Amino acid sequence: MSAKYEIFLGTDRQYYFRLKAPNGEKILASEGYTTKANCQNGIQSVKVNSPYDANYKKLTAVNGQYYFTLHAGNSQVIGKSEMYTSTQGRDGGIAAVKAYGPTAQTVDLT
Repeated sequence: MSAKYEIFLGTDRQYYFRLKAPNGEKILASEGYTTKANCQNGIQSVKVNSPYDANYKKLTAVNGQYYFTLHAGNSQVIGKSEMYTSTQGRDGGIAAVKAYGPTAQTVDLT
């Protein structure tokens, strides 16, 4: 199995994408988009911005777990990770997005 972006329709009728690693684990999730075209633009933005360390923010949630956000050149958040119990897990998630983000195929589930 290879890494892929999945486009899907949320219960709020908005479009979302998630980037899944080859093992099926979700490594990045988007905000909601009002149109599929905007969602596809979000995926394109991840492909362009994911290789660069400067576009990631390493964060800690109020419950003490770790996560990261990926930002576009205009500082907009284009994706957010799952929660991790360790900084090593979070850093591994960033490495996975950097590795798979630029080349993953898109699957439209809508």
